[in-house]
Amino acid sequence: MELRHLRYFVATAEAGTVSGAAARLHLTQPGLSRQLRQLEKDLGVPLFDRAGSRLELSTTGRALLPQARDLLQRADALRVAASFHAQGRLERLTIGAPTVTLTDVVAPFIATLAPDDPTTDVLGADGLSPVETLRLGADLAIGTTPASPPFHGTSLAVLPVWAYVPAGHQWAGREAVTLTELLTQTLILLPRTFTARQALEAVMPGISAVEAANGTVAQALAAAGRGVAIASDDPRFGLVPLGVEVNGRRLSIRLVAVWDSRHAAATTIGRFAARLGRFVRDRYDAPAA
Repeated sequence: MELRHLRYFVATAEAGTVSGAAARLHLTQPGLSRQLRQLEKDLGVPLFDRAGSRLELSTTGRALLPQARDLLQRADALRVAASFHAQGRLERLTIGAPTVTLTDVVAPFIATLAPDDPTTDVLGADGLSPVETLRLGADLAIGTTPASPPFHGTSLAVLPVWAYVPAGHQWAGREAVTLTELLTQTLILLPRTFTARQALEAVMPGISAVEAANGTVAQALAAAGRGVAIASDDPRFGLVPLGVEVNGRRLSIRLVAVWDSRHAAATTIGRFAARLGRFVRDRYDAPAA
């Protein structure tokens, strides 16, 4: 039995499909299927009930999943602790976050790191909570869901959700638009795993809209005059960002950073999270909470 096989098992159980897990793990679907069957062979029990493209955890799989997660967390902690004690510092750090956050927040922050900072990698985590992201192998996870012990967290910033319109739009000279006004327009929304969509649907469930694959495509459609894009991305294509007012308050997303207090380098990761928070607030002139 190999640890990577257990990681594949956990990722597939959380994704629910081989295709979803393969994309997350950067593997081919056939390759991932072979690895899962090898793990089942090594353990001598079926972990999944297979029905077409979907995989349902078997009774045994459900029983073993918590132990697999615990074993992976302990293995990761051992690896990090060994590196930390050998080097006297955290050598490598993985930040997990939704794609938009990785692009507009994490990547610009990485560009500011000093040579003696940890080598920083990223992990895409669309639709996952920070705790789920940590279980996939991230050392520090960014999301919108606060965590409870044994996980620690800190607020990074409160970022606005924007309504993007072309420069020639009738609203282009304004700073904000109300939700009632938005409902008179064709809206272009992101998939439901994106935080901007979740923030909007929290105040207007089941809203009718055109769905775009991501924030860049949504803004491209808005630039082409197909509607008003609702996103939290940085502006593109010369679009004008407008705040979205709901009952006199601006629609926003509260970003939090979460890490495991049991991590060998938990104190170092906490300081790193604080630096990231200061960077985000300065970059976007945003409040902490």
